[in-house]
Amino acid sequence: MKRIAVLTSGGDAPGMNAAVRAVVRSGHYHGLEVFGVYRGYNGLIQGDFKSLTLGSVGDIIHRGGTILHSARCEEFRTEEGRQKAIQQLHKFQIEGLVVIGGDGSFRGAKKLSASGFPAIGIPGTIDNDIPGTDFTIGFDTAVNTVIECIDRIRDTASSHERTYVVEVMGRDAGDIALWAGVAEGAESILIPEAPYELSEIIERLERSRHRDKKHSIIIVAEGVGSGVEIGEQIKQRTGWETRVTVLGHIQRGGSPTAFDRVLASRMGVKAVELLLAGERDKMVAIKDNEVIGIDFDEAFSQKHQPNLALYDLAKILSI
Repeated sequence: MKRIAVLTSGGDAPGMNAAVRAVVRSGHYHGLEVFGVYRGYNGLIQGDFKSLTLGSVGDIIHRGGTILHSARCEEFRTEEGRQKAIQQLHKFQIEGLVVIGGDGSFRGAKKLSASGFPAIGIPGTIDNDIPGTDFTIGFDTAVNTVIECIDRIRDTASSHERTYVVEVMGRDAGDIALWAGVAEGAESILIPEAPYELSEIIERLERSRHRDKKHSIIIVAEGVGSGVEIGEQIKQRTGWETRVTVLGHIQRGGSPTAFDRVLASRMGVKAVELLLAGERDKMVAIKDNEVIGIDFDEAFSQKHQPNLALYDLAKILSI
Protein backbone atom coordinates (compact mmCIF):
# COMPACT_ATOMS: atom_id res chain seq x y z
CA MET A 1 0.00 0.00 0.00
CA LYS A 2 1.45 3.33 -1.10
CA ARG A 3 -1.44 5.80 -1.16
CA ILE A 4 -4.37 6.33 1.18
CA ALA A 5 -7.00 9.04 1.52
CA VAL A 6 -9.02 10.52 4.37
CA LEU A 7 -12.37 12.33 4.40
CA THR A 8 -14.78 13.75 6.97
CA SER A 9 -18.51 13.28 6.53
CA GLY A 10 -21.76 14.13 8.29
CA GLY A 11 -21.99 16.69 11.06
CA ASP A 12 -18.71 18.25 12.14
CA ALA A 13 -17.33 17.38 15.56
CA PRO A 14 -14.47 18.90 17.59
CA GLY A 15 -11.47 16.60 17.23
CA MET A 16 -12.02 15.74 13.56
CA ASN A 17 -9.00 17.85 12.64
CA ALA A 18 -6.91 16.04 15.22
CA ALA A 19 -7.96 12.74 13.63
CA VAL A 20 -7.10 14.00 10.13
CA ARG A 21 -3.71 15.10 11.43
CA ALA A 22 -3.08 11.69 12.98
CA VAL A 23 -4.00 9.85 9.77
CA VAL A 24 -1.75 12.08 7.67
CA ARG A 25 1.25 12.02 9.97
CA SER A 26 1.08 8.33 10.80
CA GLY A 27 0.66 7.64 7.10
CA HIS A 28 3.83 9.58 6.29
CA TYR A 29 5.59 7.85 9.19
CA HIS A 30 4.90 4.54 7.49
CA GLY A 31 6.05 5.82 4.10
CA LEU A 32 2.59 6.41 2.60
CA GLU A 33 1.36 9.28 0.47
CA VAL A 34 -1.85 10.67 1.97
CA PHE A 35 -4.61 12.53 0.14
CA GLY A 36 -7.39 14.58 1.65
CA VAL A 37 -10.85 14.32 0.10
CA TYR A 38 -12.73 17.59 0.43
CA ARG A 39 -16.47 17.84 1.17
CA GLY A 40 -17.04 14.24 2.11
CA TYR A 41 -18.58 11.75 -0.28
CA ASN A 42 -19.53 14.55 -2.65
CA GLY A 43 -15.83 15.35 -3.06
CA LEU A 44 -15.14 11.64 -3.50
CA ILE A 45 -17.46 11.55 -6.52
CA GLN A 46 -16.22 14.87 -7.91
CA GLY A 47 -12.53 13.99 -7.49
CA ASP A 48 -11.86 16.83 -5.06
CA PHE A 49 -8.57 15.34 -3.83
CA LYS A 50 -5.43 17.05 -2.58
CA SER A 51 -2.12 15.59 -1.47
CA LEU A 52 -1.51 16.38 2.21
CA THR A 53 2.01 16.89 3.50
CA LEU A 54 3.17 17.01 7.09
CA GLY A 55 2.86 20.79 6.92
CA SER A 56 -0.70 20.58 5.58
CA VAL A 57 -1.91 19.41 8.97
CA GLY A 58 0.30 21.64 11.10
CA ASP A 59 -1.44 23.83 13.67
CA ILE A 60 -4.85 22.15 13.36
CA ILE A 61 -4.97 19.83 16.37
CA HIS A 62 -6.62 22.54 18.47
CA ARG A 63 -9.16 23.66 15.87
CA GLY A 64 -12.82 22.66 15.85
CA GLY A 65 -14.74 21.75 12.71
CA THR A 66 -12.91 20.08 9.85
CA ILE A 67 -10.41 21.52 7.40
CA LEU A 68 -11.62 18.95 4.84
CA HIS A 69 -15.18 20.32 5.11
CA SER A 70 -18.31 18.20 4.96
CA ALA A 71 -21.37 17.99 2.72
CA ARG A 72 -24.44 15.87 2.15
CA CYS A 73 -24.36 13.63 -0.92
CA GLU A 74 -27.54 11.89 -2.05
CA GLU A 75 -25.77 10.64 -5.18
CA PHE A 76 -23.43 8.45 -3.12
CA ARG A 77 -26.46 6.54 -1.85
CA THR A 78 -26.89 5.12 -5.37
CA GLU A 79 -24.82 2.33 -6.91
CA GLU A 80 -23.95 4.62 -9.82
CA GLY A 81 -22.68 7.29 -7.44
CA ARG A 82 -20.51 4.83 -5.53
CA GLN A 83 -19.01 3.52 -8.76
CA LYS A 84 -18.09 7.09 -9.72
CA ALA A 85 -16.38 7.45 -6.33
CA ILE A 86 -14.42 4.23 -6.80
CA GLN A 87 -13.35 5.36 -10.26
CA GLN A 88 -11.97 8.56 -8.75
CA LEU A 89 -10.13 6.57 -6.09
CA HIS A 90 -8.54 4.40 -8.78
CA LYS A 91 -7.74 7.49 -10.87
CA PHE A 92 -5.71 8.92 -7.99
CA GLN A 93 -4.23 5.47 -7.28
CA ILE A 94 -5.69 5.44 -3.77
CA GLU A 95 -5.53 2.01 -2.14
CA GLY A 96 -7.31 2.62 1.15
CA LEU A 97 -9.74 5.17 2.61
CA VAL A 98 -10.30 6.46 6.15
CA VAL A 99 -13.79 7.86 6.78
CA ILE A 100 -14.29 10.08 9.85
CA GLY A 101 -17.95 10.52 10.74
CA GLY A 102 -21.06 8.96 12.20
CA ASP A 103 -23.47 6.15 11.42
CA GLY A 104 -24.46 7.32 7.94
CA SER A 105 -20.83 7.91 7.00
CA PHE A 106 -19.94 4.41 8.18
CA ARG A 107 -22.67 2.84 6.08
CA GLY A 108 -21.14 4.54 3.07
CA ALA A 109 -17.71 3.19 4.02
CA LYS A 110 -19.17 -0.30 4.36
CA LYS A 111 -20.66 -0.03 0.86
CA LEU A 112 -17.21 0.81 -0.50
CA SER A 113 -15.67 -2.15 1.31
CA ALA A 114 -18.41 -4.42 -0.05
CA SER A 115 -17.47 -3.21 -3.54
CA GLY A 116 -13.90 -4.33 -2.95
CA PHE A 117 -12.34 -1.04 -1.84
CA PRO A 118 -10.71 -1.06 1.64
CA ALA A 119 -12.32 1.47 3.98
CA ILE A 120 -11.90 2.07 7.72
CA GLY A 121 -14.16 4.27 9.86
CA ILE A 122 -13.30 6.58 12.74
CA PRO A 123 -16.31 7.57 14.91
CA GLY A 124 -16.64 11.34 14.94
CA THR A 125 -19.96 12.69 16.24
CA ILE A 126 -20.88 14.75 19.29
CA ASP A 127 -23.90 12.55 20.06
CA ASN A 128 -21.77 9.56 21.17
CA ASP A 129 -24.35 7.33 19.49
CA ILE A 130 -22.13 4.82 17.64
CA PRO A 131 -22.55 1.30 19.07
CA GLY A 132 -19.37 -0.66 19.78
CA THR A 133 -17.28 2.21 21.12
CA ASP A 134 -17.31 3.76 24.58
CA PHE A 135 -16.76 7.26 23.20
CA THR A 136 -16.87 9.09 19.89
CA ILE A 137 -14.67 12.02 18.90
CA GLY A 138 -16.34 15.32 19.81
CA PHE A 139 -18.61 14.07 22.58
CA ASP A 140 -16.42 15.19 25.48
CA THR A 141 -16.02 18.67 23.99
CA ALA A 142 -19.76 19.02 23.41
CA VAL A 143 -20.52 18.05 27.00
CA ASN A 144 -17.99 20.57 28.30
CA THR A 145 -19.51 23.26 26.08
CA VAL A 146 -22.95 22.51 27.52
CA ILE A 147 -21.55 22.62 31.05
CA GLU A 148 -19.94 26.00 30.44
CA CYS A 149 -23.22 27.39 29.10
CA ILE A 150 -25.29 26.02 31.97
CA ASP A 151 -22.83 27.41 34.51
CA ARG A 152 -23.59 30.84 33.07
CA ILE A 153 -27.32 30.19 32.96
CA ARG A 154 -27.22 29.06 36.60
CA ASP A 155 -25.88 32.46 37.64
CA THR A 156 -28.91 34.16 36.12
CA ALA A 157 -31.31 31.50 37.38
CA SER A 158 -30.04 31.99 40.92
CA SER A 159 -30.13 35.77 40.73
CA HIS A 160 -33.75 35.84 39.54
CA GLU A 161 -34.94 32.71 41.39
CA ARG A 162 -36.14 31.01 38.22
CA THR A 163 -36.51 27.53 36.79
CA TYR A 164 -34.53 27.06 33.59
CA VAL A 165 -35.14 24.41 30.94
CA VAL A 166 -32.09 23.85 28.75
CA GLU A 167 -32.52 21.95 25.48
CA VAL A 168 -29.39 20.22 24.19
CA MET A 169 -28.60 18.15 21.11
CA GLY A 170 -29.39 14.45 20.98
CA ARG A 171 -32.12 13.49 18.53
CA ASP A 172 -31.83 9.75 19.12
CA ALA A 173 -29.27 9.61 21.93
CA GLY A 174 -29.37 11.26 25.33
CA ASP A 175 -25.68 11.06 26.23
CA ILE A 176 -25.00 14.80 26.08
CA ALA A 177 -28.01 15.59 28.28
CA LEU A 178 -27.20 12.75 30.66
CA TRP A 179 -23.52 13.52 31.23
CA ALA A 180 -24.07 17.28 31.38
CA GLY A 181 -27.01 16.80 33.74
CA VAL A 182 -25.01 14.74 36.20
CA ALA A 183 -22.09 17.18 36.02
CA GLU A 184 -24.41 20.14 36.61
CA GLY A 185 -26.54 18.61 39.35
CA ALA A 186 -29.69 19.15 37.30
CA GLU A 187 -33.03 18.52 39.04
CA SER A 188 -34.29 16.51 36.06
CA ILE A 189 -32.72 15.01 32.92
CA LEU A 190 -34.96 14.06 30.01
CA ILE A 191 -33.50 11.63 27.45
CA PRO A 192 -35.09 9.62 24.60
CA GLU A 193 -34.06 6.30 26.16
CA ALA A 194 -36.01 6.78 29.40
CA PRO A 195 -39.70 7.67 29.78
CA TYR A 196 -40.61 10.60 31.99
CA GLU A 197 -43.68 11.94 33.75
CA LEU A 198 -44.20 15.69 34.01
CA SER A 199 -45.74 15.17 37.44
CA GLU A 200 -42.49 13.58 38.65
CA ILE A 201 -40.47 16.55 37.39
CA ILE A 202 -42.79 18.99 39.15
CA GLU A 203 -42.68 16.95 42.35
CA ARG A 204 -38.89 17.14 42.30
CA LEU A 205 -39.05 20.92 41.73
CA GLU A 206 -41.45 21.31 44.64
CA ARG A 207 -39.14 19.36 46.95
CA SER A 208 -36.35 21.73 46.01
CA ARG A 209 -38.57 24.72 46.78
CA HIS A 210 -39.50 23.32 50.17
CA ARG A 211 -35.86 23.16 51.18
CA ASP A 212 -35.54 26.79 50.08
CA LYS A 213 -33.67 26.24 46.83
CA LYS A 214 -34.21 29.36 44.75
CA HIS A 215 -33.53 28.03 41.25
CA SER A 216 -33.66 24.79 39.28
CA ILE A 217 -32.13 23.40 36.08
CA ILE A 218 -33.88 20.88 33.83
CA ILE A 219 -31.95 19.46 30.86
CA VAL A 220 -33.85 18.13 27.85
CA ALA A 221 -32.37 16.17 24.94
CA GLU A 222 -33.96 17.40 21.70
CA GLY A 223 -35.15 13.88 20.88
CA VAL A 224 -37.55 13.99 23.84
CA GLY A 225 -39.47 16.99 22.54
CA SER A 226 -39.41 20.75 22.47
CA GLY A 227 -37.76 22.38 25.46
CA VAL A 228 -40.00 25.40 24.88
CA GLU A 229 -43.15 23.29 25.14
CA ILE A 230 -41.92 21.47 28.23
CA GLY A 231 -41.03 24.77 29.86
CA GLU A 232 -44.50 26.12 29.08
CA GLN A 233 -46.14 23.04 30.61
CA ILE A 234 -44.11 23.47 33.81
CA LYS A 235 -45.06 27.13 34.00
CA GLN A 236 -48.76 26.37 33.52
CA ARG A 237 -48.75 23.61 36.15
CA THR A 238 -46.75 25.51 38.79
CA GLY A 239 -47.16 29.19 38.05
CA TRP A 240 -43.42 29.64 38.54
CA GLU A 241 -41.41 31.85 36.28
CA THR A 242 -39.74 29.51 33.81
CA ARG A 243 -37.21 30.27 31.09
CA VAL A 244 -36.02 28.09 28.21
CA THR A 245 -32.64 28.10 26.46
CA VAL A 246 -32.02 26.07 23.29
CA LEU A 247 -28.25 25.70 22.88
CA GLY A 248 -28.37 24.45 19.28
CA HIS A 249 -25.30 24.28 17.09
CA ILE A 250 -23.06 26.07 19.57
CA GLN A 251 -22.48 22.54 20.92
CA ARG A 252 -20.72 21.43 17.74
CA GLY A 253 -18.07 24.11 17.60
CA GLY A 254 -15.07 25.10 19.63
CA SER A 255 -11.59 23.88 20.39
CA PRO A 256 -11.56 20.16 21.30
CA THR A 257 -10.78 19.13 24.84
CA ALA A 258 -7.58 17.30 25.70
CA PHE A 259 -9.58 14.07 25.90
CA ASP A 260 -10.92 14.48 22.35
CA ARG A 261 -7.51 15.46 20.96
CA VAL A 262 -5.87 12.37 22.46
CA LEU A 263 -8.75 10.08 21.47
CA ALA A 264 -8.69 11.39 17.88
CA SER A 265 -4.93 10.98 17.68
CA ARG A 266 -5.07 7.39 18.92
CA MET A 267 -7.90 6.50 16.57
CA GLY A 268 -6.25 8.10 13.54
CA VAL A 269 -3.08 6.11 14.04
CA LYS A 270 -5.07 2.90 14.56
CA ALA A 271 -6.99 3.44 11.32
CA VAL A 272 -3.76 3.60 9.33
CA GLU A 273 -2.43 0.51 11.09
CA LEU A 274 -5.58 -1.41 10.17
CA LEU A 275 -5.24 -0.47 6.49
CA LEU A 276 -1.58 -1.48 6.47
CA ALA A 277 -2.54 -4.81 8.03
CA GLY A 278 -4.87 -5.48 5.10
CA GLU A 279 -8.05 -4.86 7.06
CA ARG A 280 -11.23 -3.41 5.57
CA ASP A 281 -14.87 -3.07 6.54
CA LYS A 282 -13.94 -2.05 10.10
CA MET A 283 -14.35 0.88 12.42
CA VAL A 284 -11.96 2.05 15.10
CA ALA A 285 -13.37 1.90 18.62
CA ILE A 286 -12.26 2.51 22.17
CA LYS A 287 -13.27 -0.12 24.72
CA ASP A 288 -12.02 -0.01 28.30
CA ASN A 289 -9.40 2.54 27.19
CA GLU A 290 -8.01 0.23 24.51
CA VAL A 291 -8.21 1.34 20.87
CA ILE A 292 -9.30 -1.57 18.69
CA GLY A 293 -10.83 -2.37 15.32
CA ILE A 294 -14.28 -3.98 15.07
CA ASP A 295 -16.35 -5.06 12.07
CA PHE A 296 -18.94 -2.58 10.83
CA ASP A 297 -21.52 -5.36 11.04
CA GLU A 298 -20.77 -5.80 14.73
CA ALA A 299 -21.46 -2.12 15.34
CA PHE A 300 -24.56 -2.03 13.11
CA SER A 301 -26.06 -5.08 14.80
CA GLN A 302 -26.09 -3.33 18.17
CA LYS A 303 -28.32 -0.58 19.47
CA HIS A 304 -26.75 2.36 21.22
CA GLN A 305 -27.60 2.61 24.89
CA PRO A 306 -26.47 5.37 27.22
CA ASN A 307 -25.12 4.56 30.64
CA LEU A 308 -28.45 4.31 32.44
CA ALA A 309 -26.61 3.82 35.73
CA LEU A 310 -25.78 7.53 35.41
CA TYR A 311 -29.47 8.24 34.95
CA ASP A 312 -30.27 6.44 38.19
CA LEU A 313 -27.39 8.23 39.89
CA ALA A 314 -28.80 11.60 38.83
CA LYS A 315 -32.15 10.76 40.42
CA ILE A 316 -30.47 9.85 43.69
CA LEU A 317 -28.37 13.02 43.78
CA SER A 318 -31.26 15.35 42.86
CA ILE A 319 -33.39 14.29 45.82
